[in-house]
Amino acid sequence: MQDATDAQLAAQYEALPYPARDPRDEAKRLIIGSPSHLLEVDHWIFGARRPASQPLRALVAGGGTGDGAIMLAQQMAWAGRPGEVVWLDRSGAARKVAEARAAARGLTNIRFVEGSIMDLPDLGLFDYVDCCGVLHHLPDPATGLRNLAGVVAPGGGMGIMVYAPHGRTGVYMLQEAMRMIAPSGEAPAARVDIAKRVMRHLPETAWLRKNPWITDHLPLPQGGGDPGLYDLLLNPRDVSFTVPQLAALVEGEGMRIACLVEPLRYDPDPLLPDPKLRARTAGMSMIERAALAEALAGNMGIHIAYLTRAEDPVAVPDWNDPAAVPVMRSGDGAGWAKGIRGGALPVTFDGLRVMLPVPPLAGAILSRVDGRRSLAEIAREVEAGGAPAAQVARDMAALRMAMEPMNRLLLAAPSAA
Repeated sequence: MQDATDAQLAAQYEALPYPARDPRDEAKRLIIGSPSHLLEVDHWIFGARRPASQPLRALVAGGGTGDGAIMLAQQMAWAGRPGEVVWLDRSGAARKVAEARAAARGLTNIRFVEGSIMDLPDLGLFDYVDCCGVLHHLPDPATGLRNLAGVVAPGGGMGIMVYAPHGRTGVYMLQEAMRMIAPSGEAPAARVDIAKRVMRHLPETAWLRKNPWITDHLPLPQGGGDPGLYDLLLNPRDVSFTVPQLAALVEGEGMRIACLVEPLRYDPDPLLPDPKLRARTAGMSMIERAALAEALAGNMGIHIAYLTRAEDPVAVPDWNDPAAVPVMRSGDGAGWAKGIRGGALPVTFDGLRVMLPVPPLAGAILSRVDGRRSLAEIAREVEAGGAPAAQVARDMAALRMAMEPMNRLLLAAPSAA
């Protein structure tokens, strides 16, 4: 039975489909992000071992106006990958936007189903499940995750995004203020009007004004417009998770964290170069290290994680396979090679700048990563340029250790069974 908060949420997403999207923009851009980028799914969920020729059945649960479903379906179409993406959401208004976006792209590999994660319709099993920005709005996130975990096929996995507290500094203070001055019983349009008036007079001391990483409340195109403002400051149910809280949620529902995106962000060592401090972090577990990085950085407003079933064997990408094909998750290898400065790559995560050391042959290796050449072919070409084979092997391993945690250098799915 729907409670008052659920009714408010339903009214919110019917009045203000989220996120704000115009189907006409599909002719100009494809919105790319995480989770559910096809290359990430292949690498972090399937360990780059699942053949690209094998049909992929995906569920985008809480699909909203379609970002995740459109991205994954379009990438599958471009790559000639067989399969189906099922969009699931209870908002009819959001469905209309998502369907219009799919039609604008001519995508025929998406099926639209209206329904709730809390009362999941019988749709069968899925190789991959996306739940981005939804669990933190559910009346019981554990039940929602349990429902979704129950439809993950053996060997499959999930991609999730939940809010994180530290990077959302200022948000919950203003949510409290909005509950006082724009009570939840009013219509969404009236509440948006009041919220905009508050924001125009927001004191300089308000923490949200000091938080450069939160932009949803800003007008389009800088921010999320009215839907973004409502979702950020007026949403009737909003919880956030630290890394340990997220790990407990995931483990409690029979899943394991395969990857926190980007893994480098969750490594405290680049933030703590002091050897005495690193001696202490060396003995920490993955979750402890990630929690420390989260608390130190202070800029994580969300956590994105890829999950696999705890009962399944861990699928680890095989970087020792000479036939494996490396790919750049974004940009191209030559472009990344040009970005090397003084033996390091500058990397910025929400204002946090890290200089990532790379080996001497990094440029020569990266310039040959094109999604077609195998690791063995790249090694032979670099060796043909005069580099000793032993150094090529060392530098390829070192480059992988530097760029895989950035979620930039990944392995492609094998092209055939």
